[in-house]
Amino acid sequence: MNKIGRQVCMLTTSQNNSRNGEGSFIRLRNGDILFGFTEFISSGREDEDMARISCIISKDDGESWSERNVLFTAPENALNIMSVSFLKMQNGDIGAFYIVKHADATDDIVLTRSADEGKTWSDPIACTQDVLPRDYYVMNNDRAVRLKSGRILLPLARHSIHTQCEDFPAGELCFIYSDNDGISWKASPDVIRCPFSNDKNGFQEPGIFELRDGTLWCYIRTGLGCQYEAFSTDGGVHWSDPQPNLYFSSPCSPMLVKMVDGITVAIFNPIPEHILRDDEKEFWGRTPFVMAVNRNGETAFTQDELYYLEDDLSNGYCYPAVIECNGGFIVSYYHSNNSDCCLNSTKLIKINYTELL
Repeated sequence: MNKIGRQVCMLTTSQNNSRNGEGSFIRLRNGDILFGFTEFISSGREDEDMARISCIISKDDGESWSERNVLFTAPENALNIMSVSFLKMQNGDIGAFYIVKHADATDDIVLTRSADEGKTWSDPIACTQDVLPRDYYVMNNDRAVRLKSGRILLPLARHSIHTQCEDFPAGELCFIYSDNDGISWKASPDVIRCPFSNDKNGFQEPGIFELRDGTLWCYIRTGLGCQYEAFSTDGGVHWSDPQPNLYFSSPCSPMLVKMVDGITVAIFNPIPEHILRDDEKEFWGRTPFVMAVNRNGETAFTQDELYYLEDDLSNGYCYPAVIECNGGFIVSYYHSNNSDCCLNSTKLIKINYTELL
């Protein structure tokens, strides 16, 4: 299996910047690429520690990148903000979705817009308020999708703080959508739950990919040794029962599926946690890091087109984002950078289509 891609940027950490990650790309009107990411701004690197969303910009299609600039800061009553997803709005504005984490363990998924290419932004509006009950919600970076119909769909994992649970509550999946470009939101009546009631992880960190016939494929992080999946034929309102997809064997780590120039790429950690692994403590099994390719816009992937993005088992990798560039595409992801935790630095690599078989 070939290793592909070359490093074009590494956002390393420091004493008061303990973690950089969870990013998303957007191309500006002048051709520049803006990359936003969560920048933790203390010595703590837990999800609840202080963080803001910062950005870097490339003016040469990803070959070089600017210094960091702060994009969004947490409101005074919040613990932090994190996990940005950029989306082009129908009027040409840039939309930015991200999580606002509150001290009472509830979260909001908010949307802010920029009409001037990221120089200024509107006041954030909570997409989840008045649509879903107050609770702990997760939407991964680079997860907001616009369907062919124009609908915006946000896949969420809810870890209910209202359950009697000593550990982090198991997740279940819910979906909200907007048919007026983010002005108002509705919730799907369907909730996707893990079929095993004693599974401590439940279903986590879902992603959505629209197949060529309009069917929606929801892929799901689990602790069951592989990604699970469910499908919708009505734009994300109703969903099929979840089933395992054994091709995407995986530890408890998220996958990302994107279309780049007509090619479907799926990026994931291919090896589940098992008793013979010795790296779970540091990396939760999130090594190596691979990409599967499908050229038909469907969910059937084979062994014929699998590539290493990272094959060094002494480091861990997770939470990718993708954007097309001239002659290829750019992938960002967490890289442990020879530390004891994969939630450390952010690495950006550039992959040319000529590297694919």
